Amino acid sequence: MAWLFLLIAGLCEIAWAIGLKFTEGFARLLPTIGTVVAMAASIGFLGLALKSLPVGTAYAVWTGIGTVGTTALGIYLFNEPVTLFRLACIGFILLGIIGLKITS
Repeated sequence: MAWLFLLIAGLCEIAWAIGLKFTEGFARLLPTIGTVVAMAASIGFLGLALKSLPVGTAYAVWTGIGTVGTTALGIYLFNEPVTLFRLACIGFILLGIIGLKITS
């Protein structure tokens, strides 16, 4: 169950990171509320995952999910640059997440 909580925490991490872009500097009320809710949910689910996962592993996976997901959505939603080097770096992050899951 802890890994499911960690996955949900990572997805909420992506939601708030992308949500920040839509708040336009916290000038838009609804995106700001959604972003704050996603932030709280992300930390809450991370806390639940930490009940049984090592903190180093959980934190690395949580930020890894957030990094990969936010980068992918940034490419898709905001036409951020796609380069071979950038995709390779994302691949290394994914390998690290998988490695931490396998060894935990």
